[in-house]
Amino acid sequence: MRGAVVALSIIVAVAGCKPTVDESDRPETARAFPLPDRPVSDLGSNEFSTETARDAAGEAETVMDLAEIELGTTVADIGAGEGYYTVRLAKRVGAEGRVLAQDIDEDALERLGNRVEKERFDNVSIKLGAPDDPRLPEKSFDRIFLVHMYHEVQEPYAFLHRLWPALKEGGQVIVVDVDRPTDQHGIDPLLLSCEFERVGFELVTFKDRPELAGYYAQFKAAATRPEPQDIKPCRGPELGAADGASNVAK
Repeated sequence: MRGAVVALSIIVAVAGCKPTVDESDRPETARAFPLPDRPVSDLGSNEFSTETARDAAGEAETVMDLAEIELGTTVADIGAGEGYYTVRLAKRVGAEGRVLAQDIDEDALERLGNRVEKERFDNVSIKLGAPDDPRLPEKSFDRIFLVHMYHEVQEPYAFLHRLWPALKEGGQVIVVDVDRPTDQHGIDPLLLSCEFERVGFELVTFKDRPELAGYYAQFKAAATRPEPQDIKPCRGPELGAADGASNVAK
C-alpha cells in the first residue's frame, strides 16, 4: 500500500511538471513577454478547401459583412498566405480603401505579389512580418484580420501587444478560428478571449457560423495595454482556460 502511495505521488509530481523552455530558442525581442501556457500549431499545416468551395459556402462574404467592411476601409490581412481574403477585401474596400497583406512566409508573399500584380489590385501592399511582431504602422487600420492563423503564432503575447497600436480609433481585430485544441489548428474561444484581454483588448462580438466551419470573434483595443512584465499568461484548457476571461457572448 505504501509503495502504491509513493508511486502515485511520483506520477502526480511528473504530471505537474512542465518542460523547461530554453530562452535561447525564443526571439530576443520576445523574451520580455510570457510564453503561452498551451501548445502551438505547426506552421503551414492548415488544409482548406478550394477558393471556389469557400466562396460557395459564403465564407469571405459572411466575414466581411460581420466586420462591416465597406468602401474606403483600411484593412490588414495578417497571415495572408495565397491571398484568399486579400483579393476579396481589395474588391470590397475599393480604390479609396487599402489592404496590407502580411505574412512571415516569403515564398507565399512572392506568390501573392504575383497574383496582386496579375489581377491589378492597386490598393494592395505586401509586407513581411516577424513571428513575434506583425510590424504594422501605428494608428493605421480600421480592421485587422487574423483568419485561421492565430493558433500558429509562437509568441502570442508579444504579437498581440505589438498589434494593439496599429488600430485606428474605433478599429477592431477580427479572428476566425475553430474550437479545437491549439496543436490541432484551432483554439478554445474562452482561451482566445483570455489571451486577448490579458494584452489589452476587449471582446465585442462572438458568433458561431456554419459558413465558417468555426467561429467569428471581434475585439477592440481597451483604454490601456499592460507592460510586457505585467502580462499574466492564461491557463491552458486542461487547467481551466477561462481563468480570468470574460464570458463569451453568443
